[in-house]
Amino acid sequence: MGRKVGVREVAERAGVSMGTVSNVVNGLTTVSPENVERVQRAIQELGFVPNSHARQLRGGRSDVIGMLVLNVGNPFFADVAHVVQELAQGEGSPLVIASSDQDPDREARLLTMFEESRARGLLVAPVRGVTPGLVAAHRRGMPIVLLDEHADGEQFCSVSLDGTAGGYAAASHLVELGRRRLAFVGGPLAQVTDRLAGVSRAVDECPGALMTVFEVPDLTVDQGRVIGRRIAALDARDRPDGIFAANDLVALGVLAELQASGIGVPTDVALVGYDDIDYAKTAAVPLTSVAQPRTTIATEALRLILEEERSSVTNPHVHEQRRLVPELVIRASTVGPVDAAASR
Repeated sequence: MGRKVGVREVAERAGVSMGTVSNVVNGLTTVSPENVERVQRAIQELGFVPNSHARQLRGGRSDVIGMLVLNVGNPFFADVAHVVQELAQGEGSPLVIASSDQDPDREARLLTMFEESRARGLLVAPVRGVTPGLVAAHRRGMPIVLLDEHADGEQFCSVSLDGTAGGYAAASHLVELGRRRLAFVGGPLAQVTDRLAGVSRAVDECPGALMTVFEVPDLTVDQGRVIGRRIAALDARDRPDGIFAANDLVALGVLAELQASGIGVPTDVALVGYDDIDYAKTAAVPLTSVAQPRTTIATEALRLILEEERSSVTNPHVHEQRRLVPELVIRASTVGPVDAAASR
């Protein structure tokens, strides 16, 4: 293995001081164009790799934007991360994404990791809302934006879909179709209380409508399958005729089990999901879903991170809670293929 090339070797090759090399590496504008060219040529010739950790210790921040989500395997979070990554590149910042996997202790450890690495800012979909750890990191200077509508407006910015309106739109659609035995499938409930509240309101407004809640520990296809089997095992007279799942992965799991049991969707059970991931439109029965505007969420979240990072005493940052309006995308899982085509 060859000897590691350092600042000293670059300075000797370029014929400049080590301080000049450091200034070029750190992007300072006090170096003459001629010396910048000599240093950059020496870096290329020697294969010098700057020590980003040392730079961030001197400068106070790294370039990294962090993203801490509930489940990195969820296509919704993956889509948001992809947009953030593309936008952050224009700001000279790589994106590092981590998953709490619904574990508060893991979330706390990852938060510490991002803070110790001096991330430029952090986007967080929290497990249980605002925690003391999030508050402490923010007070120590970490710009944080929550992907959660339950954010504390006094302490944090947030970007989210109006989940109450989304749940209400989904349930209203079901009752307008004549469905009266509704089921809500989702959880942990603390993370989807807004969606459940919207469904409850629509049910309360419809005489004769009833709702059953099936809580799951995580919003995954496997958990949807578990509930789908429970629903399929019910007597037809007790079975829900309309189901709202708190995300599309759960809805797809429910759909698979209903179909495996010979229960028609939407003839026997109408089904609505949430997020409108790509898999929703390509399912065996295309899924009606509440669409989350992922590009807008990512764009607004990154904007708020950068605004907070660049704030100062003379240009103070004002926290914003961006609550976006949902859109119900109607497909064959509620109205059937003929009616779905006519409604487009």
